[in-house]
Amino acid sequence: MSPLSALQTLKAVFGFDDFRGGQQAVVSRVLEGHSTAAIFATGAGKSLCYQLPALHLPHLTLVVSPLLALMQDQLAFLTRHGVAAASIDSTQDRATTQEVMERVKSGELKILMVSVERLKNERFRHFLRQVQISLLVVDEAHCLSEWGHNFRPDYLKLPDYQREFAIPQVLLLTATAPPAVIADMGEKFAIAPENVITTGFYRSNLELLVAPAKKDRQQQLITWLKPQMQPGSEAPTIIYVTLQQTAEQVARTLAAQGINAQAYHAGLDAQRRDEIQRQFMGGESPCIVATIAFGMGIDKGDIRNVVHYDLPKSIENYSQEIGRAGRDGQPSTCLTMAGQDGLRVLENFVYGDTPEFGGIVHLLEEIAAAGKTPDHQWEVLLNTLSRDTNIRPLPLKTLLVRLEMHGIIAPRFAFLAEYRLRYHIEPIELASRFEGERAAFVRLIVDNIPIARTWGTVDFERLNNAGQTQQIDASRARAITALEYFQDKGWLTLEGKRMTDVYEICQPDVAVEALASQLYDDCLMRERIEIDRLQSMLALFESETCLTRRLAEHFGDSSFGDSSFGNSTFGNRTFDVLPDTEPGRCGHCSVCYGHSVRLPETSPEPPLTAADFQRYATPLMERHIKQLDQPPNAQRLAHFLCGLTMPVFTPLKARSLHGFAIFEQRAYPEVRQWAEAMLGG
Repeated sequence: MSPLSALQTLKAVFGFDDFRGGQQAVVSRVLEGHSTAAIFATGAGKSLCYQLPALHLPHLTLVVSPLLALMQDQLAFLTRHGVAAASIDSTQDRATTQEVMERVKSGELKILMVSVERLKNERFRHFLRQVQISLLVVDEAHCLSEWGHNFRPDYLKLPDYQREFAIPQVLLLTATAPPAVIADMGEKFAIAPENVITTGFYRSNLELLVAPAKKDRQQQLITWLKPQMQPGSEAPTIIYVTLQQTAEQVARTLAAQGINAQAYHAGLDAQRRDEIQRQFMGGESPCIVATIAFGMGIDKGDIRNVVHYDLPKSIENYSQEIGRAGRDGQPSTCLTMAGQDGLRVLENFVYGDTPEFGGIVHLLEEIAAAGKTPDHQWEVLLNTLSRDTNIRPLPLKTLLVRLEMHGIIAPRFAFLAEYRLRYHIEPIELASRFEGERAAFVRLIVDNIPIARTWGTVDFERLNNAGQTQQIDASRARAITALEYFQDKGWLTLEGKRMTDVYEICQPDVAVEALASQLYDDCLMRERIEIDRLQSMLALFESETCLTRRLAEHFGDSSFGDSSFGNSTFGNRTFDVLPDTEPGRCGHCSVCYGHSVRLPETSPEPPLTAADFQRYATPLMERHIKQLDQPPNAQRLAHFLCGLTMPVFTPLKARSLHGFAIFEQRAYPEVRQWAEAMLGG
């Protein structure tokens, strides 16, 4: 395809006169058949790099996206421009999913969007094997690198899926990939260096400010923000915080000062979050105080301020979050109210995800036991396995993917362990709609699913036993097919829960201790990577050289050259900028204004003592021994005292005990070493 025809599509379908940044280079390489990576700054138009080629490629473009909100926003854009696109996601009923699959098979759809988890479903993979796919698009592709800031274990299997479905080329899209991540991504998908297109990370309209956090941080925020939030001229603002309770507290404080602010976090129900997002996008609510749950998929051009009330989780998160400001090209300010007081919380989140060595051993022993069964199959309910191994769900998912990649286990299929139903017609009428053996089968279902008030729970074993007695096939598969058919007809509502993944044990004679040590070392390596990432972020905010340049260099962007790229005017304001003694000053960051900072350190904590152990650790130790017949190890005690959750804490009701989170502002390694010493003594 010639560049001219791509440009014609750009104008005719998407309404743009010309490509932006590196879009044309990416589109050309994709249409020439090359696997490509597009590393574009947030808001630089990555999505168009697959949307346009999809219209020219002969077969389906399959897009893997990590978030439903991202899929919905991109689908809405495609629908507005008349592009045949759809998603298969967890919000759909069976009929809708089936309809989308038929549209794919018929060739009507050009773009199909799914989550990476959808590819674990064997039935869905079987469907994809029947479809010709021209291009695999991996959105937020940094998730596939263990060096990346949002590593998602299921992304590691994407290169295998590309081979399984015989997809000739791949397009990787991300806004936040430093050189190590770019190299890792390229290696996993065999992308040639010349097919990695970056646009640079410098945003000339973003003012980067770092202010040392004062003791009264809320008043500091009010003083800075209030002049910009006068009635009728409020500057759209996102304020990022670490914890849900902080979001609520800061939003209340701002509201009391006459600033129209709302809290947004994962603790709110989905309907409320959608309402807040809609009000912000529509200009009704100018200020959002949010955890990082807010922002993915947000494309509001006139966001004038992004404030980090607490430290961000990493440089990559910081870059992604400030990238939501000023997408209309107008001057916007990004303020970080930095102090080391929040560092301990972020570090402890990292330590909280590292599983116990004993938990990994337990996991491998379960696998070894399943390997001794005749069919070598292992049924996994993630939450149940998490409870039994005392490994949190996300690191447990990571371990399962690692075991797949080691060839220990292989996913086969998934099913819902429990179903319940509610009739919309009289059950006796349901049976009367069929004849012969089918009528007998439906009567069997009706007779063996007792209704308690409104709902009845399906007991497949009871159904099967009753069927054997009456010589009727009442297998689980047939029962589910029938119940789904009844739901499609509107005769009942069927609900499923407790998703169960079934794996095949490929290596039954696994060496448990040796493999557990290897997996545990992998977890510790990941822990070190994340802690180093936090230290790199602190170094950025304490930089004595231009913040904008330091940020760009972190992402391997050396496009600034050897001369100044900034000036002393930002928007309608003029600042006193330091003499340009160093090449490549932006002219609109704290350092260029002459205000490099040292982050305020937290007050030193008094040494931990045996009396502290007796006072704060004893409540957990006593309950642990009483309920589990053994004392907790040092890792569990450190989690408890630092306020980090573990699955075992739920049945122990550990949160209600005196001492929980008492040391949340202390360094986790310090607390753990102290606990080890106290237990050893």
